[in-house]
Amino acid sequence: MPRKTLEIPLSVEHLSILDEKGKVDKNLEPKIPKDRLLRLHRMMKQGRAFDQRMLSLQRQGRIGTFPPVSGQEASQLGIVAAMDPEDWMVPAFREMTAELWRGRSMESILISANGFNEGADAEDGEGPATDFPVSVPVGSQMLHAVGIAWGIQYRKSDRVVATFFGDGATSEGDFHEAMNFAGVWRLPVLFVCQNNQWAISIPRKDQTRSETLAQKAIAYGFPGIQVDGNDVLAVYAAAVEAVDRARKGEGPTLIECVTYRMSVHTTADDPKRYRTDEEVDAWKKKDPVERFEKYLLSKKHLTKKKIASLEEDIEGEIKEAVKRAEEKMGTIGDPLEMFDHLYAELSPRLKQQRDALERELSELQEDSNHG
Repeated sequence: MPRKTLEIPLSVEHLSILDEKGKVDKNLEPKIPKDRLLRLHRMMKQGRAFDQRMLSLQRQGRIGTFPPVSGQEASQLGIVAAMDPEDWMVPAFREMTAELWRGRSMESILISANGFNEGADAEDGEGPATDFPVSVPVGSQMLHAVGIAWGIQYRKSDRVVATFFGDGATSEGDFHEAMNFAGVWRLPVLFVCQNNQWAISIPRKDQTRSETLAQKAIAYGFPGIQVDGNDVLAVYAAAVEAVDRARKGEGPTLIECVTYRMSVHTTADDPKRYRTDEEVDAWKKKDPVERFEKYLLSKKHLTKKKIASLEEDIEGEIKEAVKRAEEKMGTIGDPLEMFDHLYAELSPRLKQQRDALERELSELQEDSNHG
């Protein structure tokens, strides 16, 4: 029986524009206006400083468990900077810097980190209504993003969707289902894999035998590209091309951002149990914030004095955000609200539970007043 040879590409491109010393490949350097470059730098600095302050607050018991973002700023900002505010963003749970870029306030993030749903209320001006809340179940948000993209296509809109996930999520069935559906229907979605080398304590080498994660797109019939995730210029350039393809109706793209989680997986994690200090130190030399800062200094867009002034401004903004958040948290959080949005009418059993809780809270308040 005669056999037919199929011409299927089995390799993907790796894109890097800005090296660890802040030197740029002029042939690949994207044309980004100065004000956009400075905004990217400011947000990278703000994201890093806010992340470190949140870690301090958590250790003091002033906020709950959260996933630090330090080291992954470029792999987030390069994506959202290529998008319009009306486009959709469907995060996993470590996309704080991307949320700040798209308008979410720091106090909103702090309030959410303490378990208050009021912190995620888009109607209060805490970011665009086209941003989904964080998704803790690994990989499930990719299906949501594909559903949104299908709706966009059905409505004949030119909006796009970007969904973020980690390298560990590529081992989930949700990842493959989402990729397959998006490929079949040529949906306007960007799959952004932040390959930070560790799925909690499981190393990248134990996730897959694939040489890259980006090449997984080949099986589903659309492009995949691997980029230096600590190079914001490379991430931005890849995202611009992917967004343009999506808007034209040419379908999805998988962007693998090779980056590193410099801190803990969450504040409940101890990374010293599974990775070495030498590994962390090696990746610190590839710090996305430092290399981008060197680039802007070389272009004369920044000076050491301007950087120091910017850092002072950011620290002041963070201090004020913490103050506002803690003041607001003193006025919200009525436990009885948990019964308000479950059913149009409470069942007798739930009404009994609500009444019992109301009596208990009233007694606690009386004891507090008398104390």
